[in-house]
Amino acid sequence: MERITSLQNPRVKQIVQLSKARERREQDLVAMEGAREIGLAIDAGYNPETLYICPEIYSKSEYPDLIHRIPSHKQIEIAPAVFEKLAYREGSDGLIALIHPKKHQLKEIVLPSNPFIIVLEAVEKPGNLGAVLRTADAAKADAVIICDPATDLYNPNAIRSSVGCLFTVPIGICSSEEALEWMKANQIHSFAAELKASEWYHECDFSKPSAIIMGTEADGLTDYWLNNADSRIKIPMRGKIDSLNVSVSTAVLTFEAMRQRGF
Repeated sequence: MERITSLQNPRVKQIVQLSKARERREQDLVAMEGAREIGLAIDAGYNPETLYICPEIYSKSEYPDLIHRIPSHKQIEIAPAVFEKLAYREGSDGLIALIHPKKHQLKEIVLPSNPFIIVLEAVEKPGNLGAVLRTADAAKADAVIICDPATDLYNPNAIRSSVGCLFTVPIGICSSEEALEWMKANQIHSFAAELKASEWYHECDFSKPSAIIMGTEADGLTDYWLNNADSRIKIPMRGKIDSLNVSVSTAVLTFEAMRQRGF
């Protein structure tokens, strides 16, 4: 098996470049780290292009069989110094995989008869995006729709903060107009979350096909969603600060919906 020891190796430079969204688009590749996340990606149908292994670190992994799921001719060993340069998180287990991103089109999402959807408008922080995906996985939401995104779904911090849930939740990426048309076609009632709404979230009926529409922390939802959503709802704010983190707000609404549905 080939082993890379030099930090100046062209393969090392390629992976470093993939930290930038422009390079990910141009190379049509994503560098992702961690045996658990790579395993979830494989389960979701991703076929790693290359797997970089640092044996000195991977020998302590909780997922020793992961490398057997990837053909040996796609595996390359890297020295600890090389892995340290490439790793973007602490406590990793010595694996980095290159995968091809998916398009995440709405038409690819298969909905049940009574879906619950999370819609994010112009999400801009990869950490928030990852946290929402974790909530969606925990609650078994049927899809997360990302409208007019201001951050890349495959940003390393989004993958890290989602702890691999990017690969466990159906995701659609589109414009707000496309999302609204898709929801109407599927008869999904849309609930826009905003501070000035008149209806409390816990008094809404989430038991029917539903979607919660969440905006950015700085500006909330745009007029497009406020004017076109079927309902406007709010979470009580009893302190001096009038907003929650968008991922926290999403979790509050999502688990109320699950409670109403008996889950």
